Amino acid sequence: MAADRKTPAPASETGVPAERSSRSDVADFIEKMKAVAPSAPDGDRGRLLFAMDATMSRQPTWDMALKLQAEMFLEVKAIGGLEVQLIYFRSYDECRVSAWVREPETLARLMTGIRCLGGFTQIRKVLLHARRETEKRKINALVYVGDCMEEDIDHLAALAGELGILGVPAFLFQEGDDAKAEAAFREIARLTKGAYCRFDAGSAQQLRELLRAVAAYAAGGRKALEDFSRTGGRGRLLLEQLKR
Repeated sequence: MAADRKTPAPASETGVPAERSSRSDVADFIEKMKAVAPSAPDGDRGRLLFAMDATMSRQPTWDMALKLQAEMFLEVKAIGGLEVQLIYFRSYDECRVSAWVREPETLARLMTGIRCLGGFTQIRKVLLHARRETEKRKINALVYVGDCMEEDIDHLAALAGELGILGVPAFLFQEGDDAKAEAAFREIARLTKGAYCRFDAGSAQQLRELLRAVAAYAAGGRKALEDFSRTGGRGRLLLEQLKR
């Protein structure tokens, strides 16, 4: 797959740092997932496509993000009934895709071996791949974790609209506060009927819970997500947030 060469976006177009994800952000994210979550057919495994930006700008908090993302895959095993595929991009035109796997430890090990390399974003490739895969067999959710966007937003929006028509919601997690990335991620989430949320080193707990919730959603639809929200400990905390 050929890379799109784009001019990097500035760290912030407004100069004003965006606010950290609040409890209301988390509640809104989960509520949107509930609104669009389909019920998985009996005997059919859910499918989750997990996409990562592995370019150099993510290096400062890469290890933290990897740990949380690996924990999501372990949650997949606890939930059961889910196949996961990993896609990540880095460097000039490197974009790699794993096989679909049922044992999340496989992807967790693969992720820990990935290192960031300099390059521009390749979100277009992620959306194209998601479209191709769901045309072969239904994808229940696309998760994307990244910090910037250096591509033509209109091209990305067109592809996101196609995913929306195909019924593939995208859940986008933004690391940091790049204004251009936020606008693009929110638009992709809107067009796919998914959701958007920001995280940073200070909101690792929120990201952990949201990733686990997405895994529950992809595996069993609305019922699994509601059951997850009613579990003890952190799951109970999410349920309290939804009531506020």
